[in-house]
Amino acid sequence: MKIAFDTVNVYYLPQFIPICEELAKRGHKVKLVCYSNKNNVQKFEKVLLSLGYEFCWVDDDKAARDFYLKESPDWIFFGNGFPYLDDIHKASKTAQLGHGIGPKPSYYHKSATPMTVRFIEGKLRLAKIRELYPNDEFVQVGFSKLDPLFNNTETGLKYNELGLDENKPTLLFAPTFNPSSLECFPDNWPSHFPDFNILIKPHTFTYSREAYKNQRKKLKKWEEFSNTYVATETDISLLPFMKEADILVSEASSTLFEFVALSKPVIVCNFFKLKWSYRGIFKYRFKKRFGKDNVIYQNIGLHINSYKELRGAIEKQLENRDLYKEEREAYTEDHVGPTDGKSSLRIVDYIEKN
Repeated sequence: MKIAFDTVNVYYLPQFIPICEELAKRGHKVKLVCYSNKNNVQKFEKVLLSLGYEFCWVDDDKAARDFYLKESPDWIFFGNGFPYLDDIHKASKTAQLGHGIGPKPSYYHKSATPMTVRFIEGKLRLAKIRELYPNDEFVQVGFSKLDPLFNNTETGLKYNELGLDENKPTLLFAPTFNPSSLECFPDNWPSHFPDFNILIKPHTFTYSREAYKNQRKKLKKWEEFSNTYVATETDISLLPFMKEADILVSEASSTLFEFVALSKPVIVCNFFKLKWSYRGIFKYRFKKRFGKDNVIYQNIGLHINSYKELRGAIEKQLENRDLYKEEREAYTEDHVGPTDGKSSLRIVDYIEKN
């Protein structure tokens, strides 16, 4: 079979690659279709070449539609919605994967226009999405992105090359781009944790969008500290960082769900900086987009209301690693799904049978 992966944003790749690997093992032809209007071609050409799969660039979703109609792949995988499904379905079947499993209502609403099948992670999410769209095809498979961690094929980071001390505990700070706690952290905060390695993995948009230039200024200051590694724009995957980390700090991010699936603790930041269009009289926009009615994650880990509470929360959690253990297991079952490392295998089994 010919299978295309609609790679609107390069940060979809960690979700797609385990599936690509399983397809390639079985002799299927894989192609990554990447969008030049969303990604810097020059920066990511080398990243794509290193993956070893065939890829091409298209200008936008309309050009992607034209490409798919010309090439007629058997299946096309999408990490989001797509506006030309009626055209596409004349030639190909389509599969949708959520590119994250965070709390945003958009997780559910992207299925408003149905694809041939959507692969779902956890059992609670499956029940809710079937309730919303009872006539569509949904299959629970787990979260393919995490397969390399559960299979122990993820190699992680090389501490000696990063100048870090493998004998120290490792703290991972993985803020999203909006709403983000990133700008609420002090310029010198790594100096407050000399007994830790600090890994900082921002969202790809922090690097690529003009609106987040102040976030990039913070990163520049933090990367000067010897106990800190700040991911580069071409460090696409979070998996090596999650493998090494003992504890995660984040806010409204899919990373929280992914990390607890590894039986590791998280600290949730209740403080963040909102862009102007979500502040003041526009706060209703923030509540509408990030409302937590779909996924209530208050009990996923310790919550803090300011940076000043961070040190104490980390110490408390690491001294009692079983704190929130039962809650982490429940969140994993409900939202992440099976942790046997076979999500990609189940996905490929399905498309081969159909």
